[in-house]
Amino acid sequence: MRIPALILIAVLAAACVHKIDIEQGNYVTQDLVDRLKPGMTKAQVKMILGTPLLNDIFHTNRWDYYFDNAKGGKRIGHKHLMLVFKDDKLESWTGDANPPPPAPVRAAAEPEPATKAAPPAK
Repeated sequence: MRIPALILIAVLAAACVHKIDIEQGNYVTQDLVDRLKPGMTKAQVKMILGTPLLNDIFHTNRWDYYFDNAKGGKRIGHKHLMLVFKDDKLESWTGDANPPPPAPVRAAAEPEPATKAAPPAK
């Protein structure tokens, strides 16, 4: 009788495992991509997009910005932006960007204090 009870407890405990949300990579939005211009230096691109997630030693003239999103252990999004440089100047870029992040939630403004009404004119 004890073994079936232990198995039942183990199964119920396994069902209660919480899987965290995971975001990895560079969150590059379309407004950042819109700021890119051909001919920019690598330093200028880094100021806008940040450092790429991976540095590929076989493609030194290509930067890859990856972003993965997983909720509850299931992959729900993947974005990849590839930039190509020629003579250390930005030549072209392809890929997709993330939507802008949601606006921060602000506390409701406190109501203005009530003012006394002026007495009626005679």
